[in-house]
Amino acid sequence: MHFKLIIAFVEDDKTDLVLDAARHSGAKGATVISNARGEGMKQSKTFFGLTLEAQRDVLLLLVEEHISRHILEKIAIVADFDNKPGTGIAFQIDVEDAIGVLHQVEALTQELEGTI
Repeated sequence: MHFKLIIAFVEDDKTDLVLDAARHSGAKGATVISNARGEGMKQSKTFFGLTLEAQRDVLLLLVEEHISRHILEKIAIVADFDNKPGTGIAFQIDVEDAIGVLHQVEALTQELEGTI
């Protein structure tokens, strides 16, 4: 079984929404790294040296490659990435090998047996 790693940078108030969408689309779990900070094409506004921007969370989702694009598209829709600049980004990368995911492989094998 081959995996992709979806990395999503989302506003912290949308984290639960994105996680729910990913889980409903086939993801089995995620790692959330809180309080990330980023900068887009325009620098963030400041007020007396304090940055006025929403906190971000980084979501790491190790998913089966056949469902990764579907999950990525659902994340983009619920987080409103393409319609509103600065809301976040998501992308996927190939995973050459993974350890500690045997329970996910067993569950995914049963679910995807008829579709692959």
